[in-house]
Amino acid sequence: MGEAAADVAASYDGFFGVGECKGQVEIDGEQVPLVLTPASQEVSGNHEALVAALLANREWVEEKVVTNSAVLLRGFGVRDAVEFDAIVDTLGWPDIRYVGPAPRTHIHGRVWTANEGPLEEFIYYHHEMVLIKEFPGKVILFCEVPPPEGGETPFVPSFRVTERALKEFPEMVEELDAKGLRYTFTALSKDNTKSMRGRGWEDAFATTDKAVAEERARALGMDVEWLPEERGIRTILGPRQLTRVFPGRNGRRMWFNTVVGMHGQELSSATFADGSEIPADFVKRCGEIIEEESIQFRWEKGDVLILDNLATLHGRRPSGAPRRVLVATCK
Repeated sequence: MGEAAADVAASYDGFFGVGECKGQVEIDGEQVPLVLTPASQEVSGNHEALVAALLANREWVEEKVVTNSAVLLRGFGVRDAVEFDAIVDTLGWPDIRYVGPAPRTHIHGRVWTANEGPLEEFIYYHHEMVLIKEFPGKVILFCEVPPPEGGETPFVPSFRVTERALKEFPEMVEELDAKGLRYTFTALSKDNTKSMRGRGWEDAFATTDKAVAEERARALGMDVEWLPEERGIRTILGPRQLTRVFPGRNGRRMWFNTVVGMHGQELSSATFADGSEIPADFVKRCGEIIEEESIQFRWEKGDVLILDNLATLHGRRPSGAPRRVLVATCK
């Protein structure tokens, strides 16, 4: 039995075993993601036993999420949003309301649909709510219906991107961190589920009143500009850092930004805080590094994936239908 397996087996009288999944990698001696499976047939497919084990091991599970950046619960027979919500509640991490451009629908309790944008589109890698003052510490995903093909949720160890960018562009990385970043994003009034960034401002700010929307935007650290002819709202965010270091993560410098995903897009932009342009070749190469470092995780029915949002970027590969992945965001 390996060290990781022995550690897992020591928890909850051997309830958890250690498994493997396609795309799993080893980073600094830790498996990413750590795959926790039933240690015996008696608990295989037993959702109630899983909830009891998680309740008894809350601190241990959180430690594993931070140490491994991602923990996958596989083989426990989680069936639907109600059972997933029970897992989320049991873990005990406070809820944080999603704020962002992705169209989503509330399902049950703390559970929402993941981005409802067209399945054929690639959702680019990001830390959830990276631009908002209060962002989740964990993102918990549940696969209710796995796609017949594609539809992976790839994720990226964020510090690896910073390490490689520093090797290739040390002066640019430090300059961006010193001067800061400025982002803009344009949202229409109403939701457009034909776009992966189609959430309207009325839904995002939970109001049809522009004055209330402005107040709520400012509370989130945004400035706003109303576009003419009721064409929507432009949100302005900045200055923001390029990288961040969070406690308990070995001093790793995380690539805590969305420069690649927002730079030079139709509805968004990413620039230096003073408005000057970020070199396109730098952005392009950072995008290549992110892709090269990505872990291509493929869903199985009933999977629950817990991501350390402070340490991983995640996205969505184009997918065949049907695909139904639900999400909860936690502090």
